[in-house]
Amino acid sequence: MKSFLLALVVAVLFATLLFPRAHPTVSASPKATADTLKQLEADFMKAAAEKGSQGYMSYYADDSVELPNGAPAIQGKANIAKTMSFLDDKNNHLSWTPVGADISASGDLGYTYGTFEFRSTDKDGKPIVERGKYTSIWKLQHNGTWKVVLDMGNSSAQAM
Repeated sequence: MKSFLLALVVAVLFATLLFPRAHPTVSASPKATADTLKQLEADFMKAAAEKGSQGYMSYYADDSVELPNGAPAIQGKANIAKTMSFLDDKNNHLSWTPVGADISASGDLGYTYGTFEFRSTDKDGKPIVERGKYTSIWKLQHNGTWKVVLDMGNSSAQAM
């Protein structure tokens, strides 16, 4: 009986080494920290400023969700992109500053939150400034990049 158990243990160990898991897990980079997400936010804002809606949307996952202020949820990157053309108008300027960030213990999900400011002009050329707060949920993708999977913001009389 002891030799049978020993043979079984050896066979299981051998099979484990010979046949690795069919579905490997995605592991986060050990370097991913809250500062990683804050830097991504800075890169995200730069892309939006330089490339408008295309730069902005390049940081969204295909299955992302946008929760706009006072409007229904928008599901999917393609649908969200349809609402972002205002970023292509050079009279409009969106900026934001992360105040806080954190990453899950597993290292594959994180969030940022902070303040935003949107500057534009009305039809008479008068400046308009909207300020508010935002939260973005970031997820590590299978290719190793971080993408926004949920974004929401709301206007406020005073920035945080």
